[in-house]
Amino acid sequence: MPRVIFVLAAALTLAACGAKDLEPKPPRQRTNDWHQLISQADRDRLSRWRTAWMSGLEKAAASGNGPQIAAQGGLLKPDVALDDPLLPPGDYACRVIKMVAQAGGSLDYVAYPAFTCRVNPEPGRLHFAKIDGSQRPVGDIYPDEGRRMIFLGAMMLSDEARPRPYGRDAERDMAGIVERVGPDRWRIAFPYPRWESTIDVFELVPKG
Repeated sequence: MPRVIFVLAAALTLAACGAKDLEPKPPRQRTNDWHQLISQADRDRLSRWRTAWMSGLEKAAASGNGPQIAAQGGLLKPDVALDDPLLPPGDYACRVIKMVAQAGGSLDYVAYPAFTCRVNPEPGRLHFAKIDGSQRPVGDIYPDEGRRMIFLGAMMLSDEARPRPYGRDAERDMAGIVERVGPDRWRIAFPYPRWESTIDVFELVPKG
């Protein structure tokens, strides 16, 4: 190959490579497989959900809260999950029940009044946010097998304006099991949360 032709071909090849490097890269596809996102610590918490639940019920009842537990019906029964756990988009009245205090001197059963939570559809998942109150879980709900879905998110506190993404701060990370327990009633169970209790159960009832 004559030298001039060789140099020209090389220049054209470099120019093509340079132009390719300048092309915008397609956005990275976000996975909707919670198995690829969850930390090992949270995976362990979810695997022990039943132990946390039964311990919570036993100790809360032993502290004199049996009537309050019974009044919740299926909400606090671990094996009443129904088919079709997918939450419809919209606003929910959501309240949390905490069982078995981690610190001495705290109550073993606390039921908080309802706040507002919101569910929005996202491609392949749902986005969940508690939008008022001093402790506000925010995250995503992912498909799973059987009668449950999986929540992965983080806790927002007091006047924070922006949620932390799951996986950035282990002390704020939250992992829960989402189930339907009635015609218009869902729950998210958080076994072994990092603060306050042994198990937290969020009740979700559509508003309006």
